[in-house]
Amino acid sequence: MSGLGLYIAFLVPPLVFGLLVQGWLKRTVARQMQTELGAGLSGADIARTILDRNGLHAVPIERAGGGPLSDHYDPRRRSVHLSEAVHDGRAVASAAIAAHEVGHALQHERGYAFFRARAAMWPAVAFASNAWLFLLLIGAFMGALGLVQFAIVLFAVVVVFQLVTLPVEFDASRRAKGALREFGLVGPGEAAGTDAVLKAAAYTYVAAALAAITQLAYYALVFLGDRD
Repeated sequence: MSGLGLYIAFLVPPLVFGLLVQGWLKRTVARQMQTELGAGLSGADIARTILDRNGLHAVPIERAGGGPLSDHYDPRRRSVHLSEAVHDGRAVASAAIAAHEVGHALQHERGYAFFRARAAMWPAVAFASNAWLFLLLIGAFMGALGLVQFAIVLFAVVVVFQLVTLPVEFDASRRAKGALREFGLVGPGEAAGTDAVLKAAAYTYVAAALAAITQLAYYALVFLGDRD
């Protein structure tokens, strides 16, 4: 297979899949942002309720500064960060996203194994994600196979991190669904909407992991394949 053929076979399908998933997520969130919660609670209210019901009174809820879909949990500060639309919004999507981020706080508090593994990997991944491509290009240009191999090993660390992220994200969504139902924060019809948001969001991580795996396979084949 030609170089262009390899590129198309390995890198284009996951790219297309990722774009489709991103479109699905944006449409789902937009639709559920138009559906108000019957309880009239904001995303911040939802997050605070779940945290307090689990004894996490000291975990703060702050506004995230990155715009839409910038919601996250910061394990260093043990704080939940919600975008403005989620923090102040009183929609089904706001409830789903807020509950998901609180799911990470629950993982942290209860020592969820994959959450701890992901946190432990982060320093190495931060270095690897910034260095691997530069080293790969330098190694390929210089014909330094050892440097190329090292670069691919670094990228493999990034791929493993993506794979470890999958159970972390799916478990956070599972905890979110359970909390929303257990504490009566959403009604039966609203639960279907929160489930749709959480499912679409989870598949963005599947798409990212698939893209990383195929990219690793592509570079390994191109640079480390049969060199005779």
